[in-house]
Amino acid sequence: MYKNYNDYPDILNVSDIQEILGIGRKQAYELVHSDKFHVINIGRRIKVSKNVLLKWIEGENYHDSTN
Repeated sequence: MYKNYNDYPDILNVSDIQEILGIGRKQAYELVHSDKFHVINIGRRIKVSKNVLLKWIEGENYHDSTN
């Protein structure tokens, strides 16, 4: 079932990213380890700000020096 972005918490985990993007577990882990956007590592947990993910989806890259 599709959710609205507002239904997700402000801090996402890898399974949230899987669901939002419609990708598998392996792809989600490859993405969060790809340095495409800022992630937070808390022990073995990986967290991503929903705002960061949405900006990435919209084409904003946090490594882009023009921003």
